[in-house]
Parts: sequence; C-alpha cells; structure tokens
Amino acid sequence: MKKYLTGVFYSLPIQLLLLHFRRYQVLLIFWYLLFAIVGGALLESYGANSLYLAPEYLGNVDALSTSLVGFSIGVFIMTWNISTFIVHTKHIRFLATTAQPFLKYCINNSIIPIVFLCFYFYCAFDYDLNEELITRIDILWMTLGFAGGFAISILISFIYFFSADKSIYRKMGSIMQNANLQYALADKKPVTINNKYDIRIDWFLSARLGLRKPRNVQHYSQEFFDSIFKRHHIAAVLAILIAFVLLLTIGFFSDYKTFQIPAAASITVFFAILIAVETAFTLFLGNWVFPMLIVLYVTVNWMYHENIIDPRNKAFGLNYNNESERPYYNKDSIIQLASPANKEADKKVFLQMLENWKQKQATDKPVLFIINSSGGGTRSATFTLNVLQKLDSVTNGRLMPHTFLINGASGGMLGAAYFRELYWQKLQHDSINLQNKQYTNNIAGDLLNPLFSSLISRDLAGPVRTFESGGYTYTRDRAYAFEQKLNVNTDGILNKKLRDYKKAEESATIPIIFFNSTITRDGREMVISTHPARFLMQPIVDSEHNSISDPDLIDYTSFFAKQNPLNLRMLTALRMNATFPYVLPNVWLPTKPVIDVMDAGLRDNFGQETTLRFLDNFKDWLQQNTSKVVLIQIRDRQMGDWEKPYQPNSIISSFTKPFFILQNNWYKMQDYFQTDQLNFMAKTFGPQFYKISFQYVPSNEASSAALSFHLTATEKKDIENALANPFNQQSFNTIAGLVE
Repeated sequence: MKKYLTGVFYSLPIQLLLLHFRRYQVLLIFWYLLFAIVGGALLESYGANSLYLAPEYLGNVDALSTSLVGFSIGVFIMTWNISTFIVHTKHIRFLATTAQPFLKYCINNSIIPIVFLCFYFYCAFDYDLNEELITRIDILWMTLGFAGGFAISILISFIYFFSADKSIYRKMGSIMQNANLQYALADKKPVTINNKYDIRIDWFLSARLGLRKPRNVQHYSQEFFDSIFKRHHIAAVLAILIAFVLLLTIGFFSDYKTFQIPAAASITVFFAILIAVETAFTLFLGNWVFPMLIVLYVTVNWMYHENIIDPRNKAFGLNYNNESERPYYNKDSIIQLASPANKEADKKVFLQMLENWKQKQATDKPVLFIINSSGGGTRSATFTLNVLQKLDSVTNGRLMPHTFLINGASGGMLGAAYFRELYWQKLQHDSINLQNKQYTNNIAGDLLNPLFSSLISRDLAGPVRTFESGGYTYTRDRAYAFEQKLNVNTDGILNKKLRDYKKAEESATIPIIFFNSTITRDGREMVISTHPARFLMQPIVDSEHNSISDPDLIDYTSFFAKQNPLNLRMLTALRMNATFPYVLPNVWLPTKPVIDVMDAGLRDNFGQETTLRFLDNFKDWLQQNTSKVVLIQIRDRQMGDWEKPYQPNSIISSFTKPFFILQNNWYKMQDYFQTDQLNFMAKTFGPQFYKISFQYVPSNEASSAALSFHLTATEKKDIENALANPFNQQSFNTIAGLVE
C-alpha cells in the first residue's frame, strides 16, 4: 500500500498540482475567481454567477450561448496550460524527449480543469433548473452545447500544437536520435535527478492515458532542452496573441448582434489573456517585474494627466468642446447660481406648470400624487413598473393624470420613466394597454451581459470606436452598451433628448421627472430636469433666526446652460441616475475643475430629500389648491429591514467591520433620517398629506432578488407575487379610495 501511495504521490499529475501551489501561485488566482463566481461566493449580489450559469446570446439562453462559454473556457484552460508549460518545463525536462510533449503536459495537468468542469456542470444544472426554471431537456441541450464548444476549442488548440510539434521534431529529430543511440530509452529505476530544478517523477500519463515511466535525460545537453522548449514557447506566445486579437475584434464589431458574445465568454478570455501577460512578465523580466510595473503605472498616469489617453465616460449629448465656456465649480459660482432672483424665476415657471396641471383636473381641489421610487437595479425597476401598472388598474387610469412629479434613484427610475413614456404613448396611440405584461418583461430584461462584455472587450482591451450623439462625438464603452441594451429592451421609446419632454411637462400632459445623481467631489446632489429648478439648491430657512447654509444641490439645467443641457439623451440621464459603483463608469462633466457624478442612491436612495424640498417650496399653493397631497413611495426593500442585519461571523470580519458597517447600513441610516424629515413635513401640511408605501418583500428571505442588472425567472415571479402581500394590498386599496 505504501508503495502504491508513493507511486501516486510521485506521479506527474500530483506533482504538477503541488508545483502550482509551490511556484507562480498568482496563476491560481484566476482559477479561484472562476470557482468563486460560478459558485456564487464572489459578486453574487451583482448577479455575476448568472453570466456563467445562464449565459445569454442574441437574447436567448440556449445551446448556442453555452457553446460560446464552453469555447471560452476551453481557451482559458489551454492558455493556462500554455503558460504553466512555459514556466514549469524546466522542472520536467524529460517531456522534451517525448513525442507531442505539450499534449502529454495537458493530460497530466488536468486535475484542476476537470474539478472545475464538474463543479460548473453541477452549479449550472441546479441554477438553471431552480432559478431560471429551464426544463431538463433544454438543460441537456445546453450541456451538449457547452461540451461542443469546449471540444472545438481544445481540438483547434491541439491541431495548432501538433503542427508546431511536427515542425520542431523535423528540425530536432536527428539530435535526439544520435543521443538515444548511447542510452536506453527508459530505466526501470526511478530517474536520477541531475538538475537542481528537476522534480522526482516516477510515472506520467501517456497520450493514450497509459502509465509510463519518464526516460533518463542526463545524456541530453541543456542547449538541447533550451532549443526544444524555446520553439514551444514561441508557438505558445503566437497562440496567446491570436486570442488577444480575437478579443479586440469582438470589441470592435460588438455593435453587431452577432459579435455580442456572452459576457462570461468575454470575461473568461480576458482572464486567459491576463494569465498570459503575467507569465510573459515573469518569464522575461524576472526580478524586474515590480519595478517595471511602477514604470508602467507612472507612464500611463502621465499620459492620462496630459490628456493623451482619456478613458473617462461622458454624458452623451452634452457639449464638451467649448472649454473656455465651462462653468466654474466653486463656492462663489454656486452661491450666485442659487441667488434669490434665480430661485423666484424658476418657482414662477413651476407654479405655472402646477396651474396647468390643475386645469386638467375634474375638481377645484384635486388629489395630487408624487411618486418616489427607490434604487435597486433591475429588481427595483421591475417592482416599480409592476406597482405602477397595478395602480393604474385600481385607479381606473387616473394615476398618471393626478401625478405631478416623479422622483427617485437608480434602478427604480428606469421603471418609472418607462411607465411615464408608455403613458405618453398611450395618449397619442390609444391602442397601448398599460397593463400589458410584455412591458414588465421588457424592463426586466438583462442589462448585465452587455455591461460586462463591453467592459472586457472595449473598456479594458481597446476603447477605440466612437459614435455621434446630438452633434458631438463620444467613445463607445460599457456605458454606451448599457444605454443601447436598455434602448433595445424598451423597444426604442426612450431614445429621446430631454428637450423632447419640455413642452409636454410644461403643459402638464405628463408628470415632471427629476433625475438625481451624486457629485463625488463633495457629496452634493445634482438634479437633472427639463426646466431649471434652482429653488431646490438650498433648504428654506428663516434667515432672521437661522444662518443660511451653502447650497447642497446643483441644478443641472442652469449650471450647464452653455453646454446644450437639454440635448442630453434620456437614456444618459437614466444612466447617470443609476451609475452603480464599478458596474457603470462615473460620468465626468465639463466644469472647472472637472467633477464627476455617480449613483443617486449614495446621497438619497429614495428621492425623498428632493421631493420634500419641492413640497416645502410650494406648500402654500398645494394647501390652497389640492384636497390631498399623496407621496407614493415604491421601495425595493422593507422599511427597517430586520431580516438582513450586518453580522460579522469570522475573525477577519471583526477587523473589517469598521470599514463595512457604513456600506451595509447606509440605506438604513438614510431611512432613519428621512423618516424624521417626513414627520416634520406631515406636521406642516396637516391631515391632507399622505405617505403610502409599497415594499418588495420576497416570499423567501433566503432567496431575495439580487441587487443587479439581471433577474432570474424565479426572481421575476417573486417580484410580481410581492404585489399580493397584505401590506401592498392595503396600500392599493388606500390609493383607490383616495381618488374616488
């Protein structure tokens, strides 16, 4: 038994596995990333595992989409084999004297790939069956598709290396034959280790999976080994360059649907390229890797500082060309913007819009609705649209005519803006049915796949293509991919400019929308609207008894008056409102100095702060001209959220707790603060003010819909079913009673 275990331990597959953990451990990081993503241990809350387990291609999850992922994983495995073959061959020199050494290396280096493939198939079957609700027969076809793509990738690789082997052995065969005339081809005893790098190998698997003993290679010169492996290394580098060119090609033509491959495929190929780059750095630079990385960083940073390269994202439609007319972002400029005269001028415009709204109502004192929708990715967008469709039904179509303002943050505004657009379309084309479930499916459509795919193939690999919007040129990046996919999902009805909504909002044909975002420089809020709203820039205070604070909000329309602000794309306004960190790039704006903005949820995840400030400004008019002011809050999580406390459960967590406690409780702290604000407003208004909430409460707390731009079939059903919970049903009944 001991002899058997010793033989297993000193077999090439086991020794290679141990060698990976002993040397160049950085190459294992990419395996960890794949295992963690597929298993849901990494970025599951962003839906990253769905990219691998239910890949989408041409709008479908099927055998074709999985075949592309299978092909990419084949590329990754072969790149890993190539890279480790390059760095580890000095430890297993006997392979150089065998036919097709790379094939034998791959066979003996297959423990990690086989374990990963088994793990992947297990996770994919469970996920597709229980989360995506895919039938077993379809899962079988998807599995066969994956296997087919994987097999094609491996086959192409081996055909390439077989041809390389033939070329090498035509040149080196005579040298090997002359050396072999002097020594036996194999030795019954374990091979003597004659090189300080050699590791003990008693057995290895042949090309036909038979057990073979390695031959003694002491009669070969080091120059011979260097020559053999150098030729294999050149072939390997060429293969890696081909993969990189392939990724660049995909990114360049990714506007065409055929080239919009699954994000998982792009990510995996990118991992493969990173492995190759790391190997090249290690092989050619040796101990100079770290100094060269510093030089590279300094060089790229200098190029960025000198505007030689500019990877930053812009607001599509805004004028970045008139640099001399850019507004100054400083205290004096902002205070001047929020002058009393400017505030009063803007208030008069909004008062006229309120009068226009009142004229369209059937009574002298109608009910006025304001809708606030919380952030929360596609989860919130879908829940918001579901709620608005149901509200339109229970109020017999009177919801939107009674609504003056829509406000909120992030994903929720995607659903709210889409519903407003559908309502406007219905006013022009009576054939539209606002309760049509197809609209819910549209807004619930995947947005994550093009994001990650474009991140890899465009943002990182080569952002070289541009496009034109409103007469200005911008780079095609993942932000552009996000907007294009949202445009496709919503059948193109949101592909408009802000100016296209100006007259409809002025006449109160449709509700006004405030699009919010957070300025990263100082945490101030930026509000995008078709009309200047500078009265929102500061809270109303009694200047005789209280000091006036600096503005904590920037009015986009007036601040960028010389940058063609209403030329901004509606899709871009929605994206700026929903710029989730890292998933979407921050949007930099043409100011002096330059500022950038990100997700509105960082400052106010419910839009309530801006809404209450709006109500405070028009309190007198509302009290005199409305019977009730109803704030409808649509939330993607429960108030209080007792079900998900922050509970560190490891020794490492006890050290990281101070860093993550704010991140995990940020939206709760907003809730606490805004509840106080709301209570003050309710006391000011009196009994005519109502706040009615709708909450997404998952049927199973353990399987709540992810905060992501992707929803599974199970999550979509769960969000729809949340409308029927007792809390929401009571809210529907309350609103129905208010408009009777």
